[in-house]
Amino acid sequence: MRLGGPLFEPIDSPDAWVQAVQNNGYRAATCPVAPDADEDTVRAYRVAAEKADIVIAEVGAWSNPLSSDPDTRSQAIDKCIRGLELADRIGAICCVNTAGSRGTFSWYGPHPANLTEETFEMIVETTRKIIDAVRPTRSVFSLEPMPWIYPDSPASYLRLIHAIDRPGFGVHLDPVNMINSPALYFDNTSLLRECFRLLGGHMRCCHAKDITLGEGVSVQFDEVRPGLGALDYATYLRELNNLGGDIPILLEHLPDAEEYRQAADHIRGVAASVGISL
Repeated sequence: MRLGGPLFEPIDSPDAWVQAVQNNGYRAATCPVAPDADEDTVRAYRVAAEKADIVIAEVGAWSNPLSSDPDTRSQAIDKCIRGLELADRIGAICCVNTAGSRGTFSWYGPHPANLTEETFEMIVETTRKIIDAVRPTRSVFSLEPMPWIYPDSPASYLRLIHAIDRPGFGVHLDPVNMINSPALYFDNTSLLRECFRLLGGHMRCCHAKDITLGEGVSVQFDEVRPGLGALDYATYLRELNNLGGDIPILLEHLPDAEEYRQAADHIRGVAASVGISL
């Protein structure tokens, strides 16, 4: 298991990137180059990562491959294909996106048609199209769970794995995004264990954040810095550690370097308390 997160230092070379990753105490990082990077640049960062023992965890392809607008949908699928190509070229663990949304207002938000069988089949077809266009040998394409689109649970993720039926598909776990009810919030330990029981053999990368539940009559969840919410990080880290290997766990969605430092300190502290080294 390797901890990683965003970098705030200026990056103008592979050496500067390696130094920034190490200065933050990380052993994993997001991809440092864009899909249009030339082959020499991609190779330079790939070699630098290998020499410094840094895992390039993910290439983000954030877009809406389910959009009801044909041009938006086509552009999103192309972005995912180019992202997966880059991931395979640079040796990243995965290229990741959400499944998207059936609407046009938000590229990842809720929509009445999102959790339908028709949408499930669209996700299967689209994901196959992306993977088959690249046929990756070093990386995989993955879908980040969301509260209102498949995969929204360990069971729906496993169903997608079987339906997509491609070796180039893997799991990117974000358990906070699966917490979409008070029952799951208060018993997220069981949710975490179910994630690893059903998906552990397919796990490639993970996100690290936390969640709180508001006290209003209407259910309201908010993302917060790891350590300020209810997620059972001791169980999360134990389960990850039990998988072995170099699965990255990446911090995200914090406003500045100091917040990331505090988040990393919390995760390292929990890991140390249960006898795990990051």
